[in-house]
Amino acid sequence: MSDRVLITKSDGEQEVFDVAKLEHSLARAGASSIVRARITKRIVEDLKPGMTTSEIYRHAFDVLRHEDAHPVAARYSIKRAVFDLGPSGFPFEQFLAEVMRGHGWSVRTDQMVLGRCVEHEVDVVAEKDGRRVGIEAKFHNVPGGKTDIKDALYVYARYEDLARSPHAKTRIDEGWLVTNTSFTSHAIRYAQCANLVLIAWDYPREKNLFSMIEDVHMHPITCLTTLSEHEKRVLLDHNIVLCKSVCSAHVLREYGIKPDSIPLIIQEATTLSGV
Repeated sequence: MSDRVLITKSDGEQEVFDVAKLEHSLARAGASSIVRARITKRIVEDLKPGMTTSEIYRHAFDVLRHEDAHPVAARYSIKRAVFDLGPSGFPFEQFLAEVMRGHGWSVRTDQMVLGRCVEHEVDVVAEKDGRRVGIEAKFHNVPGGKTDIKDALYVYARYEDLARSPHAKTRIDEGWLVTNTSFTSHAIRYAQCANLVLIAWDYPREKNLFSMIEDVHMHPITCLTTLSEHEKRVLLDHNIVLCKSVCSAHVLREYGIKPDSIPLIIQEATTLSGV
């Protein structure tokens, strides 16, 4: 039976294939009930022991891309699209800053901030309602990479120093560690004890990275199915990381996007961005 088949997750661990989990991810992306049924039927028929979650994703994405609206396929591919922001990690920092702006924060990136003892390079400094947060962005290029307790210890020590800065204008009230994958159980246990904020793709259950993106429609351009990989890279190289930023024909023409493709790109980007 398909519900007893072990599949391989991105971190190498195995789990029993769960049809309900697949259907939930498709529904969350906005796939119609007909398409959800077609995809689950195809995957259940093709399922083999040891099949990877990446293979299951590719099957589902292919059907969405060819049989449902472009924005649904794009929404389903958000997690993969965030990986595609790499490899340097800098676009991820820029993307995270835009997500924070979408939630009403005033944001600066790549800042040198004076602590009590030394200066620290902070990926993102966000301010809102008199509260100043320093964010360490931990980017992983591939699924399965986990952020561990060493990173949590490092970030906690940095923000303890920044919280004691002699200058009120640079003092950091709270430190966050944000990753596009997941945390080890040791990192989570330490952070809960030390009162360090951790945000991963699906951690915590609420206000995780996925929900932060979806709640304000801050989707990365790498999830657009109407852009080629080369076109995405050109835009990223010019610090254009959001679908919201390519809803204009002028912007697309400026960076050499083929004129014939522009209407479809704008339509997909506009739908995703909710503009």
